[in-house]
Amino acid sequence: MPALLPLASAGAPAQSATLTVVISASSIKPITLSATQNLDLGTIVLGTGQWSGTVVGISQAGVVSCGSSNVVCVGSSQVAKYRITGSGRETITINAPDVILVNQADPSKTLTLVLDSPGTVVLGNSGNKGEEFALGGSIQVSSTTTGGLYIGTFNVTADY
Repeated sequence: MPALLPLASAGAPAQSATLTVVISASSIKPITLSATQNLDLGTIVLGTGQWSGTVVGISQAGVVSCGSSNVVCVGSSQVAKYRITGSGRETITINAPDVILVNQADPSKTLTLVLDSPGTVVLGNSGNKGEEFALGGSIQVSSTTTGGLYIGTFNVTADY
């Protein structure tokens, strides 16, 4: 019987593979946020009689609304203003929750300032200069609202 000899394979040499992968990375500048002007609703003169639910506010554009004939808005008012900087052409999300305003003569008396926020700000091509944006807000008063100066603090945050 003839002996079986292993057959040597004379196949093609092993091929190597080259894979090109594109890698990208981008960097963005840190956000800076600074307050440049405080919000002021002015002076609200409460009318006589029994009434409730009158909204007094100022829009982001600075338009004052005095709700109804139950109140009179006098004095100067202004929106809160902020300057934000970061990387140009990026969209920044603005988070501005409502603010509890505390009566300075009687801290047990409060009002809730419902903020009017832009939600997002798009930085222009020149992100270093930044963009300015405004916050407005409104409160609800009634004939039983305690008089006095009400003050609160904004907690505004900004994220890419």
